[in-house]
Amino acid sequence: MIRDWIAAERRELAALLDGLSAEQWDAPSLCDGWAVRHVVAHLTMPFRYSAPRLGLRLARAGGRFRRMSDAIARQDGARPAAQLIAAVRDSAEHPWKPPGGGYQGALTHDVIHGLDISCALRVGHHIPADVMRAVLDTVTGPKSRRFFGVDTGGTELRATDLDWAWGSGAPVLGRGRDLALLLTGRQVPGGALTGAGAGPGAGTRAADSARTGEDAGPDAGRPR
Repeated sequence: MIRDWIAAERRELAALLDGLSAEQWDAPSLCDGWAVRHVVAHLTMPFRYSAPRLGLRLARAGGRFRRMSDAIARQDGARPAAQLIAAVRDSAEHPWKPPGGGYQGALTHDVIHGLDISCALRVGHHIPADVMRAVLDTVTGPKSRRFFGVDTGGTELRATDLDWAWGSGAPVLGRGRDLALLLTGRQVPGGALTGAGAGPGAGTRAADSARTGEDAGPDAGRPR
């Protein structure tokens, strides 16, 4: 079932991208320093590069995955939008899994990056409740919480659009997608979160996790 969700998410994202203007492709995403086109280039990197080729690029980057990922996103983000859209659509059934993350990590990778684009542009992007719940379960796992360094201590996160809650303490209420943004260190739209725990310090990051791109490295399974 999860592979069906992955394929559907990629096709949905390809359709969304197909309707964007040139200005939207160059607009900022929720990933610090990346435009929409850079996010798409990053998202499709595992589909377009073989493992040996990525290994060579990683060696050239001194073994620093984030540096390699950023270089590839900026280089390949300059490709025509039609090529990047095709890479998303044609890879709907691609069996890629982030090392250590499994298909749950692949689904989360796609969904979070889709939100990096759709939320930044304020365009509609449908995510089924079962898919959103699976993503939330992944990003509240111990590995993801350590990686993103988002402090949600003393709060209970409750989704208002699906049956999901996590944590204990003062309630933080919001749509599943907004809670996912909070948990992965993204900027949450103003007013999207309510409740006694949704003050200015909600979701404070304890570590720098603003840039996505570490998910294909040794600390995989966490959509960054």
